[in-house]
Parts: sequence; C-alpha cells; structure tokens
Amino acid sequence: MPSVTLPDNSIRSFDSPVTVEELAADIGSGLAKATVAGRIDGRLVDASELIVADARVEILTVKDQEGLEVVRHSCAHLLAHALKQLYPEIKLAIGPVIEHGFYYDVLLEDPLGEDDLIKVETRMTELAKQNYTVKRRVVERAEAAAVFKDRQEPYKQMLVNGIPDGEVIALYEHEEYIDMCRGPHVTNTRHLNAFKLTKVAGAYWRGDSNNEMLQRIYGTAWGSKKDLKLHLHQLEEAEKRNHRKIGPQLDLFHFQEEAPGMVFWHDKGWKLFRTVKDHVREACFAGYDEVDTPQVLDKTLWERSGHWDKFGDMIFATQSDRREYAIKPMNCPGHVQIFNNKLRSYRDLPYRVAEFGVVHRNEPSGTLHGLLRARRFTQDDAHIFCDEEDLQREVGILIDLTFKVYEDFGFDDIAVALSLRPEKRVGSDVLWDKSENALVTALKRKGLDFAVQPGEGAFYGPKIEFSLKDSIGRVWQCGTVQVDFSMPDRLGATFVSEDGRRRVPVMIHRAILGSLERFIGVLIEEHAGKLPPWLSPVQAVVMNITDKYADYALEVSESLKKHGFRIDLDLRNEKIGLKIREHTLQKVPFLLVVGQRELETSTISVRALDGDDLGSMSMEEFENRLNQAIELRCRKQREG
Repeated sequence: MPSVTLPDNSIRSFDSPVTVEELAADIGSGLAKATVAGRIDGRLVDASELIVADARVEILTVKDQEGLEVVRHSCAHLLAHALKQLYPEIKLAIGPVIEHGFYYDVLLEDPLGEDDLIKVETRMTELAKQNYTVKRRVVERAEAAAVFKDRQEPYKQMLVNGIPDGEVIALYEHEEYIDMCRGPHVTNTRHLNAFKLTKVAGAYWRGDSNNEMLQRIYGTAWGSKKDLKLHLHQLEEAEKRNHRKIGPQLDLFHFQEEAPGMVFWHDKGWKLFRTVKDHVREACFAGYDEVDTPQVLDKTLWERSGHWDKFGDMIFATQSDRREYAIKPMNCPGHVQIFNNKLRSYRDLPYRVAEFGVVHRNEPSGTLHGLLRARRFTQDDAHIFCDEEDLQREVGILIDLTFKVYEDFGFDDIAVALSLRPEKRVGSDVLWDKSENALVTALKRKGLDFAVQPGEGAFYGPKIEFSLKDSIGRVWQCGTVQVDFSMPDRLGATFVSEDGRRRVPVMIHRAILGSLERFIGVLIEEHAGKLPPWLSPVQAVVMNITDKYADYALEVSESLKKHGFRIDLDLRNEKIGLKIREHTLQKVPFLLVVGQRELETSTISVRALDGDDLGSMSMEEFENRLNQAIELRCRKQREG
C-alpha cells in the first residue's frame, strides 16, 4: 500500500500501486489532463510509471521546464513517426531535445526542402490529433537489436550496441512506429499541439566528419499555441536582427571558408571593435597591470594547468624544434607566469593583471555561429591574485563593476547564476567548499537573487555567471567571476606572507564582456544595426546638395573630425534624396545636409536616423548635441 508524499508535504495513501497519471487523477481531473511526466524520489519518469512503494512524487506539466522538455522530446518522436510514414526508406538516427525545441538526424537520399517540411509538419499534426497512446516497454538488448534489424534501422542498431551493460533499454511504441529512448515521453499525443518545423541542416553522424552526412530537421515545441506564436514572432525579430546579415550589409566584417570561425574585420567594424575595447580599458582596467602574453606556449604548461586534459580536443597544437606547443585557448596560465616572474610579498597583494587576450579554440564546425560562436576571439580577461581575507571584497568590487559596464551598454535586465563544481575537476573538495562559499557570501552581501547551477562550474573553480536579456527577450551569457584556489598551486604561484612563509594566493578570474566579438554580435542584434552614436563607426555623414557646396561640406566635415567625431563625407554628384536613403540604410545616426541656406548662415541641416528633421543648427549646437548623445551612451535610449 504505497504512501505518496507530494511537494507540499501532503500525503496520499493507496491500496495498490498507482501510476503517476492515476495519482494526478486522484488529486483532480484538471491536473490529470495536464500531466506529462513525473518524478519519483527525484527520478524523472513517464506518467505511466507505477508507484509501488512509499515515495516522494512530483507531478510535471508543461508549466514545468522538465515537463516542457518531455513534450519537446516527444515531438521529436512524432516527427520520426511522420517521416517514416511519408518516406518509408528513411533511416533514423537520433532525436534529442535542444533549447526551445528538438531535432532528428536522418539519412534520406533526396534533400528535404521547405515544401517537404510543410508536408511533414502537416502529417505530424494529423498524427497528434489522433490522440494515440504512446506505450513504453523495457526490453533486453537482444530484443532491441532484433527489432531494429527487422526494421532496417542501422543507426538504431549501432546505438543499441553502444548501450552500457546494466542500463535500461526502453522501446516506445507509437502505433506502427517504434523508437528507442531513455525517456520519459508523453503517454498520449494530445499533449503535442504546439509545434513547428523550422529548418533543415547537415550534420555528421555522431559529429564525426569521417562519417556520412545526415539531414538534421529542426523544430520548436511549446506548452501552448500562444507560447509557440510568441516564440515564432521572436524568431522573426531575431532574423531581422541577424548580425551575420547586418554585419556585411553595413560593411563591418565578413567570414569566409579559408578561415572558418575567424572574423575579417573591415574598417568600420574595426572602429566599432576599438570603441568597445577602449571603453572596457577605461572602465575595467584601472588599477590593473595591462599585459600581453604569447599566443603559443609549450604543451607542458597546459598539462600542468589542467587545460590539456580538459580541453585537449579544442586546442590548436603545433610543433617546432621537436617540441609541442599549443596556441593559447585561455589567458590564465600566462598571467600566472607574469605573477611568478618576480618574488611577491603580501604587500603586493591584491595584484591585478588584465589583457585583451586573443585566444583560439577548435570549436566543432557545426556549432560556429558568426561572432556569437567563433574559433578566434578576444577576451577582456583579468586575474586578481589575493589573500583569502581579501577575497570577499574583491569579488564584491567585480560584481558592482560588471553591472556598471552593462548599464553603459544599455543592458539593465541582468540574470545572475552560481555554477558549482563539475564532475571532472581539479583541486580538493576542501578547496571547492571554500570557493563556493566565498561566491555565495559575496552574492548574498550584494542582496542579489541568483540561480544555482550544479555541475556547471569551470574545471578549476566555481563561477558567477552574468546573463543579459535583450530587447526581444533573448538571454545572452556574457560575464563571469571565478574563484580558483587550485591553478596558482598547480603552476607554482606563491607570495611571502607577513610571517615570512611562502603561501599560495587565491586567483580570481574575471571577464566582464567575455568575448568582445560575441558581445559586439549581441550589440548589433540588440540594436538591429542601429548603433547609438557613441558606438556607431560613423557618427554623422556630411552631404552636399550640389557640387557648388562641396567646399563648405568639406569644411564642416574637417571641423567635426578635429573635435574627435567619426565623420564621413559624401560629395558624389547624386541627388540628395538618394544620398539620404543610402546612408539611412547604412544606419548612420545623423545625416548633415548643406546647401545655399546653410552656406549663407554657417549652419547645417540635421536629420536623425529615425527620419526626424531636427532643423538647422550651428556647428556648435550640433557638436553639443552629439557630445551629449555620446556621454549618455545607451542610457537615454533605454529611458525612452
């Protein structure tokens, strides 16, 4: 007779075993209809799972993140069911959950196009409306292998053979279609009513370029049609803001196959990069030694630091004079070498060192995404070497600094998370306890709400993560503050304490923007390319109405440049309307027109990017206006 304890600590007793669905029905019919899965003593299970003994049970619906992921996973199976009906010869590989949705990798001779996606999605809808029951059946390896051999599914056979001994093998029966999965899945397709297929891409089987190329069909799924509609609208907005399109259109940068994942900055884009970099230097590097460390370092240093074991497959390696080297994927070991270069005393602490460090990481080609996921990028990286007694104060300073910098760039909706020790890590549990407690204390002293992310810390220490929410609701993880008691010891960093003994310092890793390239990609998408004047690579363009006013236009341009503004000059023999349209498309904040009236009155006619005619101004008036916009940075735009 199982006794079930619910999350509110209420208890329900039953005369015989019950399923999670039956438990939900005992509570209420509405909950029963909404139940998609459950947790029994913390274990995620199907709603059809029997509760056979006393247990703590949680009922999951689509309002729970885990419940929503169950729906998304089940939509992947629904997709495979539809594909198998429409293309019987198709070979199915894997269909996992991803952020906001799911995908399924398949082998099909003919490439699927947009019309095919519509046809497949229509069949998915038809199947879901049948409200058929999804049945879970636990089987032995031999039976699973036989099922997929009979169904001529070679990828499923390989997956069966790769399942470790002792692991449960479950088949899910969707009418005539059978899939294999850990689960859980919904018990009925009536829960699958808000999904859409979005695109098709290529993907190698098991991510190995030596294997065959499969077709990856992506989809998104939600708990309600309202949520789906909202997400699709967000995708439309995101596409309008796509930095990979806007960047080349505005002549900021480009990518090409000869350097995958590595950006070619054009003149205007490099001006934007330098503006961001200069602001970070001014705001974040005061009180730090700014340094520059080698791009290539001996492999042994990375082995000692622990990076080689953790990131070996992501490190670009090279050889010279029979020695192995790594192109640096991180800056921290180099900064430890600078700390170690001379004897340090407790009087030298905290010692702060910063670098705009260019790093290279061999990210899988399928994950590359313009500036947002690159193989070569620049970090606003800094490290603080301090005594334990200074740790709380230093972390508190960094938290305040991070919020201030984000405010400068126009972001005020900041989510904070604390990532704790991962399974694969260096250092003792005692050191990890110290590190994690230090960050918890610092966050609580600042009165900040924060999420806890078990297992998500760096291999050398826990970290505070700062994520920005943009104007269309997307979240971007950017800054980190990490406490590290381990790496300084591994790399031999010590200082002479007040009592004359050698001690190992605590090392704080901090990056506020993280990758400058990635942050610039976020900025471009946040503003849809319409960068505020302080960031815009061209702050104003001067245009003459006819050749007669070319000299005056040149005089205006040179005067503004002497005051430090970024100005373009357009003296082309084209109609002024055409010039205005072209520079509007280039998203220049201010358009300055000069003709006979402006020449006679020593003024300029000013138009804003949004089309507002700001009228005639003296040079001094416009300079004051532009200076005010620059000094306000992004704040005025947010307040408006």
